[in-house]
Amino acid sequence: MNRSRRGAPLIARKPFCSSASVQASAPSSRLLFHRAKLGVIVIAGALTLAACHRNEAAASAPRPVVAVAAHPDGLPLAASLPGEVQARYSTPLSFRIAGKIIERRVRLGDVVQNGQIVARLDPADAQKNAASASAQLEGAQHRLVYAKQQLDRDRAQARENLIAQTQLEQTEDAYASAAAQRDQAAQQAALAKDQLQYTTLAADHAGVITAEQADTGQNVSVGQAVYNLAWSGDIDVVCDVPEGALASLRAGQAATVRLGALPGRTFNARIRELSPAADPQSRTYRAKLTLEQPGPDVRLGMTADIDFAHDGASNHPSLFTLPATALFHDGTAPAVWVVRNGSEQLELRRVQVAQYGERTIAISHGLNNGERVVWQGVHTVTAGEKVRVVPPLHPEDFAS
Repeated sequence: MNRSRRGAPLIARKPFCSSASVQASAPSSRLLFHRAKLGVIVIAGALTLAACHRNEAAASAPRPVVAVAAHPDGLPLAASLPGEVQARYSTPLSFRIAGKIIERRVRLGDVVQNGQIVARLDPADAQKNAASASAQLEGAQHRLVYAKQQLDRDRAQARENLIAQTQLEQTEDAYASAAAQRDQAAQQAALAKDQLQYTTLAADHAGVITAEQADTGQNVSVGQAVYNLAWSGDIDVVCDVPEGALASLRAGQAATVRLGALPGRTFNARIRELSPAADPQSRTYRAKLTLEQPGPDVRLGMTADIDFAHDGASNHPSLFTLPATALFHDGTAPAVWVVRNGSEQLELRRVQVAQYGERTIAISHGLNNGERVVWQGVHTVTAGEKVRVVPPLHPEDFAS
């Protein structure tokens, strides 16, 4: 036995692990795995939280904007508007009957007098109607004369009781009917005579022909315009007033008018009429001003610049002059961005623009003294956004 043990080859044996030792080592491996996994989750959460903190810090940083406190100019609200010289009264000239034009006696730009004949229609049909009406009137007059003679005879016989009372009543009725027919014929004859006169078109006022709307040989209907007549006398200057300047204007207010065709000269005018309703297309109000002592060199259709003077009343607002870059829009209404005091947040404020300049705008309503208005970048901000006000880099760029 001892020899066999000594002589037998040595065989390497694997270490023997019992089941208890295997079961003891398995939980330790899983524990290490869970700890590693938990560490990865913690690191990822920390990174995400740090990123969120960075985003929140970036989002909370106020946006720098160029905003300047607005102050009134100390000048009362006035308006300077373009206008046009027009006659106070301008009417179309038209025939009162239909027909064919056979003659026109005036042309565009001609001066006419009251009662002057300016055009004629073919009178043939009107002459025939007048002749027919005259013949009907003559027949009605003869029937009336006969009815009057018959009535006189019957009345004489009735006094002698030679005829019945009913016969006298019939004669009186025939006389009354003949008299009515005579009156009707007389009216028809007068109407036919008037229609014959209507074949000539006369100017009903002195003035100047400003338009020709029909030509010789043309058939025109009743009331169709042939000429347009601008009356002599008072001359108006007409302009369209925007909503923002309407509150500062009133009837009787003085104005100064400058005409482009007469440089260096000024004319006095007063507002005669303000339209009570806005034009549905332009949303402006028509103002008519009477031009005082215009002179013969002031022609109809001249362009004008109208400066409305102010009466100095204290209830008129002053203007806030801002750069044109501050103008924004709330829908279709003009607006500006205002920085609220304390919260430093933006508010979109609707305003009324009284004047539009080349580089500036004049605000008449919507702003208070000292409110800060955004001058630049109005298209890059939003309502309620928190901002940081900075002064303009070059204020002279916004000077008027």
